[in-house]
Amino acid sequence: MIKIQPVILAGGTGSRLWPLSRELYPKQLLPLIDETSLLQTTVLRVSQLVDVLSPVVVVGEEHRFITRSQIDELGVVPNYSILLEPLGRNTAPAVCAAVEFCALRDDEETILLVLPADHLILRQEEFARVVLQAAELAAAGAIVTFGIEPQGPETGYGYIERGAGNSVLSFKEKPDLATAMAYVASGNYFWNSGMFAFSIKTFREEMARHAPEMLSAMEKSVCYGTWDGRFYRLDRNAMAASPSDSIDYALMEKTDKAAVVAANLDWSDIGSWKALWDVSSKDIEGNVSTGDVILEDTKNCLVRSESKLVATVGLEDTLVVETADAVLVAPLSRSQDVKKIVTRLQKKQRDEFRFHRTVFRPWGSYTVLEQQPRYQIKRITVYPGEKLSLQMHHHRHEHWVIVTGTARITNGDEIFLLHENQSTYIPAGIQHRLENPGVIALELIEVQNGSYLGEDDIVRFDDDYGRGAAQEQVKEGS
Repeated sequence: MIKIQPVILAGGTGSRLWPLSRELYPKQLLPLIDETSLLQTTVLRVSQLVDVLSPVVVVGEEHRFITRSQIDELGVVPNYSILLEPLGRNTAPAVCAAVEFCALRDDEETILLVLPADHLILRQEEFARVVLQAAELAAAGAIVTFGIEPQGPETGYGYIERGAGNSVLSFKEKPDLATAMAYVASGNYFWNSGMFAFSIKTFREEMARHAPEMLSAMEKSVCYGTWDGRFYRLDRNAMAASPSDSIDYALMEKTDKAAVVAANLDWSDIGSWKALWDVSSKDIEGNVSTGDVILEDTKNCLVRSESKLVATVGLEDTLVVETADAVLVAPLSRSQDVKKIVTRLQKKQRDEFRFHRTVFRPWGSYTVLEQQPRYQIKRITVYPGEKLSLQMHHHRHEHWVIVTGTARITNGDEIFLLHENQSTYIPAGIQHRLENPGVIALELIEVQNGSYLGEDDIVRFDDDYGRGAAQEQVKEGS
């Protein structure tokens, strides 16, 4: 029997889905189609396959806790592993790392099924069928990619040119419209899905031929890596030595073992707001609406509200997305250009590039209610049994008012409990900690004041989640 090991690639930011997708809360973690996130949908899809191992999930350091939380919430894959990338190096090093990690515990004939975490697949039975077909080809020595039967001349995808049988003649970059129309008309091209199947043995042999420097760097990164609970953290220095390439460029375009299986899956990578509109249910006027939305004389639009009422009058073929801190308005046909806005936000180091008003942490979350030059107000939620790091701030004082639940407070040399409507004051320079010893969520209002209120004004002395004072203070906040 063929042993299949799923590998889920859960990195990336999904910048074309801004303002909903942010660097610290990217596309794969968002519930775009229903109440489950794309990552959760992928995990559920894999869990329904017959006779497969629990998945290995490859994710960036900054997304590790919410990734674990979302997978645990499903309760369907108790023995999964999370492989942590200390820095981004594109898809080929991520796949290399997964192969080397799996090689530590599996035999070299094991088939790895590599899947992006942020794709939509509606036909589960067909998916299961083509996975078995791909696994059989992979067991025979092929490196298999899944070719999506094109539904039209899409310019946002790469293409695969099929040869005789399951062979691959060539891989094509994202084409212009005329070229895409020619590809579809020929009947011999597929959309490149970014899903793969291969044995550990074949992948290693082909990477040794075509990308030996990358293979060596990632082998060392896994070898020198360390366990941190469910997480396996790759070695940063070894990974930094790896080239940064896509798996298509590093291997698939060069190997003579490439094969393709045709997959009619009702598939989408949801790579833009237009792609989301394409796959979503619509009203009789062709609109996709989410949240508190009122539409008047509006046709073929995507309108999404996250925090307040959004009303439209006389719009057609338009995209409107509202979040607590940003509003995007654009023609649906220009949705690919949203990435240009994200690039500008990133260059200006705007908060709207990195995170939402609500930021998720391993212990819970906080929401910025108001922000001014010398004060800031947050609503903080701490999960039952969790606690923030023991920490200190140089530049800000904090006032905590308990709204619901019970808090155990460390304030300098004192440790005490606070209940609803009680409060405490934390001066700058004092070590402090917030814990929830109860069985319900703890909610409080935090008022900060001082000369500097940045999230990097944190010195950690003890942390249950392995976040060092210098390692992640900017990324993680409290």
